[in-house]
Amino acid sequence: MANFEESNPLLPKQPQEFEATKDEKKPTAKNGAAHPPAAVSIGWTADGLPVGEVHMQRSQWDSGIFACLGRTDEFCSSDLEVCLLGSIAPCLLYGSNVERLGSTPGTFANHCLPYTALYLIGNSFFGGNCLAPWFSYPTRTAMRRKFNLEGSCEAFSRSCGCCGSFVEDEVHREQCETACDFATHVFCHPCALCQEGREVRRRLHHPGFNTRPVLAMIPPGGQTMGRLG
Repeated sequence: MANFEESNPLLPKQPQEFEATKDEKKPTAKNGAAHPPAAVSIGWTADGLPVGEVHMQRSQWDSGIFACLGRTDEFCSSDLEVCLLGSIAPCLLYGSNVERLGSTPGTFANHCLPYTALYLIGNSFFGGNCLAPWFSYPTRTAMRRKFNLEGSCEAFSRSCGCCGSFVEDEVHREQCETACDFATHVFCHPCALCQEGREVRRRLHHPGFNTRPVLAMIPPGGQTMGRLG
């Protein structure tokens, strides 16, 4: 799994440093409050693990993994679209999620087509979509790191109050979270894709909407001179 993460273009490149800017616009959470800032890590190892101790509050996912229809807010219609795509065309939903997350040309086709091939092979020879989750789970890891989202392992530790020392270790925690991301895609693949789709649509605009506006110059209409009496 580690080698596949290294080649994934959505995961942070190593080594990489992030700088927080003061003018950066903070997205809003459910109750209108600002999301906690993204995690600032000192660097990344060859296996994609963070280096250095970062004590920063992580934000929650905007919706639960089993909230199939999303929430009744301004993104309600988008949530219904995500649910429909996740049910009948997961390859399109996955490609759309990666396109928004990567924001680079060709991202949709480069991920949608391999996913479709694995989807067809899995359903033809194994009777289910059992191969595509191995290809798509790094997207959840990249999204969790990009938005500083709380992972399943950390959420379980917070709810039950156990494994505190294990979660405090950044390297062990990230290994556990990556394994949880993989398990989530394997056992709850459609729900995981839909949750990621709802999250990325609330946080990022579609790359096609970031183009510069085109100014159209309209020539003035024909002018006529009136005859003086």
